[in-house]
Amino acid sequence: MDKENTDVSSKPADVNISNISVQVVSAQGKLPGRRAPRPQKPIGKAKPKKQPKKKAPFWNVQNKIIIFTVFLFILAVTAWTLLWLYIRRKGNIGGDLAEIQLGFRKLRKGKEETAELGGGVVVNLAVNLVYTTSAFSKFYKQSVVADVSSNNKGGLLVHFWIVFVMPHAKGHIFCEDCVAAILKDSIQTSIINRTSVGSLQGLAVDMDSVVLNAGLRSDYSSTIGADKGCSQYFYADHLSLRYPLEISATSGRLMCHFKLVAVVGYLIRLSIESVQIEADNCVTDSLTIYDSLMPLWSTVLYRICEPTRTIMSFVSTNNLMLVAFKSPQIRRLSGIRAFFEVIPEQKCENTVFVKEITGFEGKISSPYYPSYYPPKCKCTWKFQTSLSTLGVALKFHNYSITKKSVKGCDHGWWEINEQMYCGSYMDHQTIFRVPSSLAHIQLHCSSRLSDKPLLVEYGSYNISQPCPVGSFRCSSGLCVPQTQRCDGVNDCFDESDELFCVTLKPACNTSSLRQHGPLVCDGFRDCEDGRDEQNCTQSIPCNNRTFKCGNDICFRKQNAQCDGTVDCPDGSDEQGCSCSRSLSTHHRIIGGTDTQEGGWPWQVSLHFVGSAYCGASVISREWLLSAAHCFHGNRLSDPTPWTAHLGMYVQGNAKFVSPVKRIVVHEYYNSQTFDYDIALLQLSTAWPETLKQLIQPICIPPAGQKVRGGEKCWVTGWGRRHEADNKGSPVLQQAEVELIDQTLCVSTYGIITSRMLCAGVMSGKRDACRGDSGGPLSCRRKSDGKWILTGIVSWGHGCGRPDFPGVYTRVSNFVSWIRKYVPSLS
Repeated sequence: MDKENTDVSSKPADVNISNISVQVVSAQGKLPGRRAPRPQKPIGKAKPKKQPKKKAPFWNVQNKIIIFTVFLFILAVTAWTLLWLYIRRKGNIGGDLAEIQLGFRKLRKGKEETAELGGGVVVNLAVNLVYTTSAFSKFYKQSVVADVSSNNKGGLLVHFWIVFVMPHAKGHIFCEDCVAAILKDSIQTSIINRTSVGSLQGLAVDMDSVVLNAGLRSDYSSTIGADKGCSQYFYADHLSLRYPLEISATSGRLMCHFKLVAVVGYLIRLSIESVQIEADNCVTDSLTIYDSLMPLWSTVLYRICEPTRTIMSFVSTNNLMLVAFKSPQIRRLSGIRAFFEVIPEQKCENTVFVKEITGFEGKISSPYYPSYYPPKCKCTWKFQTSLSTLGVALKFHNYSITKKSVKGCDHGWWEINEQMYCGSYMDHQTIFRVPSSLAHIQLHCSSRLSDKPLLVEYGSYNISQPCPVGSFRCSSGLCVPQTQRCDGVNDCFDESDELFCVTLKPACNTSSLRQHGPLVCDGFRDCEDGRDEQNCTQSIPCNNRTFKCGNDICFRKQNAQCDGTVDCPDGSDEQGCSCSRSLSTHHRIIGGTDTQEGGWPWQVSLHFVGSAYCGASVISREWLLSAAHCFHGNRLSDPTPWTAHLGMYVQGNAKFVSPVKRIVVHEYYNSQTFDYDIALLQLSTAWPETLKQLIQPICIPPAGQKVRGGEKCWVTGWGRRHEADNKGSPVLQQAEVELIDQTLCVSTYGIITSRMLCAGVMSGKRDACRGDSGGPLSCRRKSDGKWILTGIVSWGHGCGRPDFPGVYTRVSNFVSWIRKYVPSLS
């Protein structure tokens, strides 16, 4: 169930171009060296008396110099050898642009600094001298200044291209880091004071600002012409104005760049109103926002990879921003509508006095709310309650914080009274309580990308009694009435109100039904034969948990819709339902056996760069369902290296293979806890109907479907058959497991959420393992014989260990999310 990272080598290119951003500053002088005085000969002609020769000590000055010289020589040879091996290992640049950002500081403030540097000419001459005298001099052609601008950090940015022409035969000696290494080695630094400022041809260089990236110079060039306004430069100095950005086309291609520059000392807020692009995970179409004027990967603020009409706004960390819109193959309308504003920099800190009142009295938020907050920001709040018996309660909307582990935090980290916590997004609210009248809280934003805005309500609570009398405290911190506990409804969102409840099996004999108890005519089939719902004349009131028939009669969703039985008189509950109903008889991964060919027609093997990596399930002609953790990381989230193998029994003998067009990872996926571990994959080519005997979709469960412990299900896959195995099984394996009661599952692992369920055998021996991730947990419904995708292989402690069952993503909690992208399942 764990995954391995795979590195993909890049291809050599004939022409390699480097881009260097430079920022200029005053240099420190270099101390002149001093020579030791030469020894003088004795004066006079008298010959000195011959003295007996004394044996010179080994550690005299001359020997020390010789040993030191030999040591330096060996060190130099070793360093060059390691550098050569490093260059050979790095390989070639995958593209024609190596971008280097090098920061200089200003010589003086004011408008004259541009003239002082001659619009970047001085920097250009310095860089030109570096590479014409380097080992790459015969490949170096020129450097061209692209932009000169001031920024808020007291520096002058000079962006320019560096052009190299490298034959294929010499490509192995050229790499991105080599270009940067030559420049770094040319910067003279002071060893004495260990400052980060060095000198390059008389210009003071900030060594900490050197950044290296790879890309394509063609990405920075407009291909449709300036007449369509696709490459524009905006300088904004009015705080009250909105500057529009609009571009659209119905055919051809768009490669647009908008350079946004605000007056020094201010920031830029970009608001996206609508984006029309092809949704393909930014492989071809994308809207990328950079925190600089050049398309450097290290300065990406955010990327939009699918069409949207929801207003989103982003704030720069400087007075510069680049908006790059790319749609090289327009199939329908493509374009953006947006505007940007100049805003002052805000300090995110406050002291809050909390009153003794019931409920929440105020709000705090992330910087520049409701905009996405920028990376590397920090907020500080100091809370104080009116009484020492009162603590501080924080109610997060769609967010939660948990104790920080050894791993880093994907969505910022919090420091609360010297305790560290990680933040993560989710689909419901949580409450965090600080049991102290004084709370010092700091939010440290993510250092990588802009993140979703946060809104937090605050209030006080009685430290000795977190929830009012007669209420139950959920594990998320919420308080719900005690009467709502163990009622079968997930009032706590995380199902903690339904844990550790004694489940009574309903009495379905005739005498009990005559009493018209709570089991009768409630829209839920409690008895397996459905006798409690027979001869009902009373309809169920419609609410958000029911399915509405065409004649306005309502039934509970988990029992009425697509269950193989017509509950609605007009049959509307079973319309549009299409998935596998029956299979051939099975025999009975770890503890499993070989399957029969065609036995699990929805089983998919996902290959990354040609190797089996994860599993998935067919849910429609074009869509698969898998686990989010299979695609965690920049390389794995790119659909280009992935292929889906359908109708396969033995690895390598698939009946149908399709490249993956799009990967949609759940927006709340948490890589630390594996919560929301679900992802959708869209195939580039739909599988043909002629293969429907070997390829069939599995049914999606009704939303909110409840499963009972002890129910028998099947887990399948080509993963490892033992925890110590080095490779997976060549033949598709199957193992029968049983669903584990959620209470037992929580007591085993402790971090089980309502989006997870456990399955296996408590004695071990039958389980999923590495390589099975993303594959199906298939359960057959007794009423109609349909197979339901109850779970997705997610994680677990080892493989097949006693008392540690496998943990699966509970699919019934994601039905609305799935139908958002695959409406044909509705």
